[in-house]
This record gives sequence, structure tokens and C-alpha cells, in this order.
Amino acid sequence: MALLGCLVPLVYAQEERPQITPGERKTPRKKDAGPRAVALLQLAPNGKTSLIPIAILINGKFWDATAYKADPIPMALDPGNVYEVEQTGSSLGLFTVNNALHSNAQNTAAPWLGTGAWHPAGTEEPAKTITADNAPVGIDSEDAPPKLTHDVNKQNAPAAGSKGGSGSAASAPRPSDNSKPSTNAGSGDEPPRLNKPAAPASPPADSKQPASPSPRAEPDAKAKDTKPENVNLPASDSGTNEANRPRLRRGKPPESFADEDVPGYSRPGVTPSSSSDKRKIVEMEDVKSDIKLIPAISDAAGPPPHPFKFEWVRGDEEDRRKQMMDLAKQELRTYVAAHSPKTQVKPKSTRTSAPRRSAPVEPILENVEMPAFDLWNSNQPVIVMTATAHMPPPPAGTAHSESDSELQYSICLVTYPDIYNNLHKLYSGITDRFHLDVTPRLDLIDALDADGDGRGELLFRQTSDAGSGWIIYRPTADKLWKMFDSLNPE
Repeated sequence: MALLGCLVPLVYAQEERPQITPGERKTPRKKDAGPRAVALLQLAPNGKTSLIPIAILINGKFWDATAYKADPIPMALDPGNVYEVEQTGSSLGLFTVNNALHSNAQNTAAPWLGTGAWHPAGTEEPAKTITADNAPVGIDSEDAPPKLTHDVNKQNAPAAGSKGGSGSAASAPRPSDNSKPSTNAGSGDEPPRLNKPAAPASPPADSKQPASPSPRAEPDAKAKDTKPENVNLPASDSGTNEANRPRLRRGKPPESFADEDVPGYSRPGVTPSSSSDKRKIVEMEDVKSDIKLIPAISDAAGPPPHPFKFEWVRGDEEDRRKQMMDLAKQELRTYVAAHSPKTQVKPKSTRTSAPRRSAPVEPILENVEMPAFDLWNSNQPVIVMTATAHMPPPPAGTAHSESDSELQYSICLVTYPDIYNNLHKLYSGITDRFHLDVTPRLDLIDALDADGDGRGELLFRQTSDAGSGWIIYRPTADKLWKMFDSLNPE
């Protein structure tokens, strides 16, 4: 009984004890994926490209890319940095930075600019595979020793002094053992031989070759250009003409831009000529509106590009567009009523009448753009509407100011449909040139993955009384959360 009493606790302890004893495990720390830079590719109508650095992500925080480690060139514009240009998350090509230029103007939105090589997607030459050379003459496909053969045309040609002048193979006499085929510097395509040629035979009367060629005879023009003479050599296959081969060349690569191609910018420490620079700045102002701005991201260990474009179902886009237009007009009427002076109607007569309820004023919207993005990978659109607007002229006999009909307003609305299929407003920004200090003007650039987490963000160009800059927002369920602001860094 005492022995059984000692064995029972051991059995229970063995059953409760796991079969594999787990070791001490620590939660693995997330490795730092490295910096992630956000920039904009400027694509001019003439095909010239340049890069505007915006922000750089270091340890989960965004910094101004134009000032981060600028000693003197910012880290985002180091030569050799490769940016992947993405439009709505889809890759368009690669841009490699070669040079960094600094702006000569003050308070500019892009103090630094990068120039380099732009390679659109699909323009890369396919890699050439290494292929075997053609088999030399005399080597058959089967395993056999090489054979020394003569030119067929030379063998079938009639010899000198033959009676059969027809040149047929049947009448051509075979050369004797004493006479071997001759080899001249100006002969045809016969390969050279390592033997001493015999005395040349007298050529036929109709031959074009000289009767007694001299060893110092001047070869023809074609023989001068060939090295060695009259020997068909295969073309060089060194690969120096291929785009991916290295070249022994000093100086700036041929694909990089010269400093004078970008007006208003120069290399650090170099002062450009003022006359030519001013002329090119004036020319640049004419095509400034046609320059396209496309987001570009540089991240060595980042995720692959993911498209954020939302595909509408037939008929849904028109309904959403009408809802966004109505919401924009309602927001504009509220803004005008709060910021413009009250209109005063002149009485036409002293006769009093009951006030009539007038219809709401319909604002006039222009330059309306309404892209939609699937930023959350949930097949739910985030709609961004930008437009310019102005109020219609007032009726006759109504006193009005500039803010009523002539003032231009800028509208930016960000919404998404909720569970009841109604538009939920995330952001509403309406401003004019007198209130840029309160609400800056926002112009949508595109959607992009700024921090590399797989979700999309919105990149805007903002204009305020402090200048022009860039701002990145992350749409959440209730509002737009600011991630980076170049004008108001935190």
C-alpha cells in the first residue's frame, strides 16, 4: 500500500507534464525595413523628366525629404537611388537619380530637384541569351574530325589553258600534284593557309585580275578597309553596344540632364547665367500647366505595387456624381452665407407685400474631377471631388459685392458610402483667395502607399498664404488623418 501511494503522484505528475517542454520564446521584433522615400515625377510635354522629393519615412515617422541629411545633398537625391513611379498604385516605370539641383529662388515648393534617367515600363530591351556560334566550314553535325576543304567556286572554275571554255565541272581538269591553288593578297574569300604558295598560273584572257601581280601591288579600296585583307571575320560580340553593359567613360552619363535644361535650378555651389536662366523661366511658365505630377516611391525592401483604382459598376458612378454635386453645392452655399456680406434688396415700391420664399441659389461648378479609390482593399470606394465654383449673377436691382458672383471658390470633398449607402463625409474644404490662411486649397495628386503597409493614402498639393507645399492624408472611418505636412512640420 505504501508503494502504491508513492506511485500514484508520479503517474499524475507524468500525465500533467507535456510531452514537449517549450523553451523560452520571445516575441520577435519587427525588423526595420529601411527608409522609404516619397517623391513626385515631373513629366513635361517634351519628354523631359525630373524628380521632386517630398517625404522620407524613418522608424515610422515622416521627415521632410528636402532637409533630411542634406550635407549638402539630401539623402533622397543620392546618385543611384531608384524610384518606382506609380499611378494609382500601378507601376509606370523606374527613375534613377544621377544629379541633384538646388533652386535659386526663395520660398519655393521644390527647393531641391533630381535629374536622371527615366525608363517607362515596357521599354527595356529583352535580355539576350548566349547562343553558340555557327559551326566553322568543314565541321559536320556528326562527331567527325575537321576537314580542310577548298572554296567550291574555286574548284569548279576552269583552269588556265583548258580547252573547255564553258566552265563546266565535267571539262575542268584536276590540278596536278605539282600545282597547288595560288593565294594572293587580293584574291577572293579563300581562307588563308599555313603553306608557301606556288608560282601563280597565267590567268585566262577574260579574267579581271592582273597578269603578273606584284607583291607590292596596291590592293583595291575594299581590301584596304578589311583587317586582315579580304578575310570575312564575324562581327564583334563583345556587347559594348548593349544598354546593360558597362562602359569605360568619364564624366556625366549620357542619359542625365544638363543643368541648363532645368530653369531656375543649378548644382550646389554653381551660379548659372542670369540672362539665359530668366529667359528659360519665362518659357517654363507657359508649359507649367501641362506638366504631369506622378507619385514615385523608393524602398529597397518595400511591398510590391498594389493598384488602388476603384472599378465602378455600371450606373453607380452617375448616381454618386449627382450626390457629390448636390453635397458640394450645399457646402458652398453654407460657406458663402457665413463669409460673404448680406445682400440688400432695394424696394421697388412703398407697397408692402408678403415675403416670398425664394429658391436656393444654384452655384456654378467648373473643372469637376471625381476619382474613386479602393484604399482599404474592401471594394468600397473613397471618393475625392475637386472643383472650382462661383455664384451666379444676382437678379436686377440687387446690390452685390465681388464675393457674390465674381469670386472663385475652391472645393475639395472626400466621402465614402456607409452601410446605409449614404455618403459619409470625411473632409470638406472650401476656400477662396481671402481665406487661404484659414483653409488651404487642396489639389489632389493621386493615391499611393506612403508607409508601405498595403493601405492607400491621399497625396495633395496645398496652397495657403504661407506658400505651396505637400500634404499626405490617411482616410479613416471618421476623418482624414494627417501623416505629413511640409508647410507645418511637427
